[in-house]
Amino acid sequence: MKSSYLIAGGVAVAVFAWIYSGQFRAEELPKGTSEVAMVQAEQKKTEKLARVRTQLSVAVEHPRNLILFGRTEPSRSVNVKSETAGRIVQLPLSKGSTVQKGNVIARIAMDDRQARLNETKALVNQYDIAYQAAQELSQKQYRSKVKLAESAAQLEMAKAGLKSMNIDIQRTVIRAPFGGILESQPVELGDFSAVGHVVANIVDLDPVLIVGEVTERAVKMLKTGTPAVAQTLSGQPLSGTVSYISKVASSSTRTFRVEVSVANPENAISAGLTAQMSLNLGTAKAHFISPAVLTLSSDGVLGVKILDEDGIVRFHTGSIVEDTPEGLWVEGLPDKIELITVGQEFVHTGQKAIGSLGAKELGKS
Repeated sequence: MKSSYLIAGGVAVAVFAWIYSGQFRAEELPKGTSEVAMVQAEQKKTEKLARVRTQLSVAVEHPRNLILFGRTEPSRSVNVKSETAGRIVQLPLSKGSTVQKGNVIARIAMDDRQARLNETKALVNQYDIAYQAAQELSQKQYRSKVKLAESAAQLEMAKAGLKSMNIDIQRTVIRAPFGGILESQPVELGDFSAVGHVVANIVDLDPVLIVGEVTERAVKMLKTGTPAVAQTLSGQPLSGTVSYISKVASSSTRTFRVEVSVANPENAISAGLTAQMSLNLGTAKAHFISPAVLTLSSDGVLGVKILDEDGIVRFHTGSIVEDTPEGLWVEGLPDKIELITVGQEFVHTGQKAIGSLGAKELGKS
């Protein structure tokens, strides 16, 4: 009986010693064996991590262009008004004609102006003779200085009347103040034109202006002389420079007026056309990405997700430098990124993930 207890006790001690000695041996395994075990454990761990498709993107210098829609306008437009009253007796040019500075665009009837001019000339002659006689008498002390002053005043009044008549006669011929296009002529032969009545509208289309509105953020980056290219809806290419930037924002839109001057020597570009402008604002370091990689943060902000050096998902916002049919140029991101291109909707910021770049998957730097 005692021998069986002894045998059982010995077996138990032997088993315990074997197990105990095995633990010590595990601790004393070669270093390489434990590294294999660690790699296997790490592989089991990574099998549970989210996998995403990524690509390496490096920022490059890209032209920063401001794109906006505008309209063409004449550089000058004036309503020519009559400066004297009378009947329209001649309209040498028709609507749409090209005019040069000084061309006659309308004539007003002389009526009795010539007769009144002759009368004024006669009065000037009369008062001039009277003044000469008054001077001689005054020198001989036969006439007072007061009378001499009266004669001089009458002569000057007559001269002023003559000058006024000459000006009034000149105003019967209405001329173009500058070269351009006779856009409209709201009078007809025989119409009576009062002082201030519009007889023609002339527009100057050389240069022609492309006018647009920019935000207060964009206006800070603009300056006069900035190169600009534009294109009308018909596909006509245009090029010019920024000639004017408003200093006062529109009260309704809070935007600033910008004018681009475009040479138009043949008046081929009409006013009122819609045009898309591109203003050169220098360069920016930007990434070229597909719109498909854009995603929303938890706060509803649009941006992209990337993997950092530790394989952690990070969210970055940026600003679009240029939107092209092929993709977007975006600035404001780190210079070199591992961009998540597929699966960005299934991972969240701060989460560890595995990208499709081999070096990241193996945990290499």
